[in-house]
Amino acid sequence: MKNILIILLFLTSSFSYGQILKIKNRSINALSGSEFSKSIRDTNLSLDKREEIIFKEVKSGNIPNFYRQLVEIRDTILIDNVQQSIKYYVLPDFLAIGSDQDYFYCPMRPQLAQKIAKYLKCSLPTRKISDKIYQSAQVKLSPQPIPPSKEMITVPVFEKHNLMVQEQRKNSLEKFPNGHLVTGNKKDVVISNKIFNDKGSLRVVIYGWHKSDGRPIQPLYNGHSTIHVDYSHGIRLVQNKVLLNDKRSTVQKILKSEELYELLSDEGRIEKPFYPIKL
Repeated sequence: MKNILIILLFLTSSFSYGQILKIKNRSINALSGSEFSKSIRDTNLSLDKREEIIFKEVKSGNIPNFYRQLVEIRDTILIDNVQQSIKYYVLPDFLAIGSDQDYFYCPMRPQLAQKIAKYLKCSLPTRKISDKIYQSAQVKLSPQPIPPSKEMITVPVFEKHNLMVQEQRKNSLEKFPNGHLVTGNKKDVVISNKIFNDKGSLRVVIYGWHKSDGRPIQPLYNGHSTIHVDYSHGIRLVQNKVLLNDKRSTVQKILKSEELYELLSDEGRIEKPFYPIKL
């Protein structure tokens, strides 16, 4: 009987491994998404200051409650004629601030995204992970681009797109309530070998915004410096801890591995799977 209990405990711990985002509970007095976006709408607010405020809200736990239950993604491939399987865990939607009923997607510089990821023991996705999330998602929204303009980097346009996406999401809420895996609403800010360009300059790398045929609007692209933050940028977090053939590993170890990187990367081994940041 004792041995059976030990086995059951092991199976239970294995099943639950890595599925919960480690973050503070949301305060009942926390700002809603619309209240928060209003608080950073001031045109005199610098990007640095805006991102300080965003980080403070995340640290306080002001994200929707349904984000705390991560979604499992599975993949299996042959490497040197040996089957390798992986399980990893992702946010059900792009990072947002606010409540389950009123939340605001937060475009940000990749340095802040990396800082938040590190704080929450997570990683940003790769191009391959972005594709796999799209394939696995129960809710595939149709992209809704806003015509390019100099206003696309401003909070009012962030708010406009936020409302467009949430209005679209309402159509699937009854069948797939919040917490189901959602994609198609933003581009991914990704980790990549293109984080530095040919001149060694730090770049933001974006990818995705898949259409209904599965093809991304945005190919892997590093044409902007990291100060470019527009309404289409989404931050998807992937928990660092993964299960490799049912044994514990991390996103970083696999991406750096000469043998195993193909499980998470389709652009080769990624020796530096992060954006450089100052904490």
